[in-house]
Amino acid sequence: MMKTGAQILWECLEREGVKHVFGYPGGAILPAYDALKHSSVHHVLVRHEQGATHMADGYARASGRVGVAIATSGPGATNMVTGIATAMMDSSPMVCITGQVGSKLIGSDAFQETDITGITLPITKHNYLVTHADELARTLREAFYVARSGRPGPVLVDITKDAQQSSCEFDWEAAQPQLPGYRPDLSPAAEEYAQAIELIHNAKRPVILAGHGILISGAMREVREVAEGAGIPVALTLLGLGAFPASHPLNLGMMGMHGEAWVNHAIQEADLLLALGMRFDDRVTGHLKTYAPNAKKIHVEIDPTEINKNVKVDVALIGDLREVLNELLPRIAMIDHSEWLDSIDLLKGDSAVRDIQNLPDSGHLYAAHVINDLWRETRGGNAVVVTDVGQHQMWEAQYYKHEDPRSLITSGGLGTMGFALPAAIGAKVARPEAEVWVVAGDGGFQMTMSELATVVQEDLKIHIAVINNGYLGMVRQWQEFFYERNYQATPLLNPNFAKLAEAYGIRAIVVTERQQVVPAVQSAREHLGPALIDFQVEQEDTVYPMVAAGASLHEMIRRPSAIVETAEDE
Repeated sequence: MMKTGAQILWECLEREGVKHVFGYPGGAILPAYDALKHSSVHHVLVRHEQGATHMADGYARASGRVGVAIATSGPGATNMVTGIATAMMDSSPMVCITGQVGSKLIGSDAFQETDITGITLPITKHNYLVTHADELARTLREAFYVARSGRPGPVLVDITKDAQQSSCEFDWEAAQPQLPGYRPDLSPAAEEYAQAIELIHNAKRPVILAGHGILISGAMREVREVAEGAGIPVALTLLGLGAFPASHPLNLGMMGMHGEAWVNHAIQEADLLLALGMRFDDRVTGHLKTYAPNAKKIHVEIDPTEINKNVKVDVALIGDLREVLNELLPRIAMIDHSEWLDSIDLLKGDSAVRDIQNLPDSGHLYAAHVINDLWRETRGGNAVVVTDVGQHQMWEAQYYKHEDPRSLITSGGLGTMGFALPAAIGAKVARPEAEVWVVAGDGGFQMTMSELATVVQEDLKIHIAVINNGYLGMVRQWQEFFYERNYQATPLLNPNFAKLAEAYGIRAIVVTERQQVVPAVQSAREHLGPALIDFQVEQEDTVYPMVAAGASLHEMIRRPSAIVETAEDE
């Protein structure tokens, strides 16, 4: 059947199971938009192309399906770069489709021409430039296959305007991907499994390091069976939160730079680290030379390039985590590690004394209290929390207890401010039945707050909690600790967030005291449409504990024991 390239584009998306795309039209992609009227795909009009990529990313993380973002050439395509890099760092499956100037104009510096495949080469799993309509179906099928297989990630397809306009014979079956050199399916050798089992059975102080790969692989049940069967405590990365229930007795909490003190000490004292779907990021390890010095290390990872990249390991099991654990499970014997677990419990006691949750209500509104109250109000349901990047992100990770997979969506590897609001839109479109909360700082929120219009236009019931402390909080914290309180360029002049929300037709609430938090959250939840709460919190609050950049994991800056003294008027 003869079809134009633009028609083939939408038909391929439909056949790939795509129901929603996030985009912004422009000259070089207009033929595709013209053909959209014949498609069943729902197009979400964004306010900035960065927002489109974060929405596609949030959609993918919330659902496990491939997210799709669309933009025109030149500035439309370059506006996507930050969102593509975010998805690449966090292994999020995404296909970005960009228009390009006509093939005869390429290289002539034509209006809105940019070499977007060259620009995005380092931040995509793969990318394509399509100059003929008859290349389009195979390219799109390959793009989706590459994006979702192995270690997922973003793929970009750049389509010239004439490739969209010209016609060719469309044959879906003939366009099946043929990628002989691409091997996403690897599996460990028998002797590697044997070595891993021996290390597990000989360990006296083992710790499981649970990463994002558990969620991507869908290996939550298998990880739980390994932990329970062998009596091994579980520490989680930021992106691993939700992969292992927070209430489980073997869950230690989050590790790393702002992880729980007892978790980091347990890792440093361990004699075996079982790293599952994580990549030993620098925010997790601290100083590499002093990281878990007495521990043997088993690394289960689907991406071979991550093996021995940061931390040298004793056994590498390269393959899909769920499949690898199903091979290991029948061979793991029940082991009593009660002595090890008891010693970790002793470490927790000291931290409880320092916990800000024990601070009496002295009239000061702390972000940690806001997050904890939000958790108490929403924990019984199917809440998905989407955070931005900064202090509020760490407080959310510490004080919101995630029981369920894919209940926390956040930018880990790239640390992208402005991620939360658009990613939450994508999450809500993917899972309309879920209760979706944005937790954003006053700095990051202002980077993409134009997407409030998208929330209203799509009639999405999204709750937005702005943690408003009048600073770029995490940068200010670093200035406090390491730059003698030289607060250069971190104080923020903010708009009236409540009036701003109301200008978009969004319900707005302002909270300045602890006793107002729960009623505000309840009011937002009961409201039929979107709502924004401006939480005006303590300005110079600090995330504790903190491992300074380049310091050893056990060398933490701790919250002062006499925590009442942190209030300015005490």
